Amino acid sequence: MGIKEFTKLISPEGEDRLRIKLKVEKGKVIDLVVQYEARFKEKWHEVVRYDCAHGFFHRDIMHPNGEKTKYHIPIANLNNALLYAEQDIKDRWKWYRDRFKKEMK
Repeated sequence: MGIKEFTKLISPEGEDRLRIKLKVEKGKVIDLVVQYEARFKEKWHEVVRYDCAHGFFHRDIMHPNGEKTKYHIPIANLNNALLYAEQDIKDRWKWYRDRFKKEMK
């Protein structure tokens, strides 16, 4: 089993990043965390996280007050789940950022 961790900047300003952690066995993803983080006032904040920590693939929407909202996503194959999570964040990071920033006020 191998563990891969990496970070990708997703905004030109460097204020938004995608953090990915994978456990892979024989070319198959067996566990994952895909997390979008945004920097506000020189501090990084978790904004959206995909994982399967509770035995099922889901998205956690983070709120500035520390609460999170969980959404079950019915994708059983974690290789497909990884693609879904990464594409969703790449497509919607601005929307996620704006929502989080608005809740900070």
